[in-house]
Amino acid sequence: MDITTHRARIIGPVSYLAGTGRKQRIPIGPCLVESRDGRPIDIVWGAQGQSSVTLPFEDLQAAQDQGHLVLLD
Repeated sequence: MDITTHRARIIGPVSYLAGTGRKQRIPIGPCLVESRDGRPIDIVWGAQGQSSVTLPFEDLQAAQDQGHLVLLD
């Protein structure tokens, strides 16, 4: 199990289901996308990486397809 971290940027709305059951958005700006065996598992953001969420692969792929999430490396 190999984990890789990619630098990325959120440039459009990317939503996730919060622990409260409400939909929230990852803020516009820089983030990290961690992947295991080539499949994304977590998005990490915040000035000190204090926030993260696990998105289903399909949601992450849709965000990339729409141009809302851009991998920088």
